[in-house]
Amino acid sequence: MSKRLKPVPKFASEAEERVFWESPDNDSTEYFDSSKSVRAVFPNLKATTTAISLRLPDALLAHIKAMANKMDVPYQSLMKLWLAEKLDEAEKRNVPAKRVAAR
Repeated sequence: MSKRLKPVPKFASEAEERVFWESPDNDSTEYFDSSKSVRAVFPNLKATTTAISLRLPDALLAHIKAMANKMDVPYQSLMKLWLAEKLDEAEKRNVPAKRVAAR
């Protein structure tokens, strides 16, 4: 006999849904039957990154690489993380883009 699944609640926003699913009180196996899962294939999916050229002083790049090595992450990944964090901080402070770019 198959297990009776709980209905998935309706969410007002993606943030609300994220909180629901991240809660340790909610087990997705109570809402979905994994035996009915189907593998998704996206053959035409394109990369969503763009290569750029960025000139940095040698000392700064060496420092970034040393920090990345200590953290055991690729230095380019660390740079992307730092840039994203700074952008989030600036957006939270409602800093105009001109001021951020001038730094």
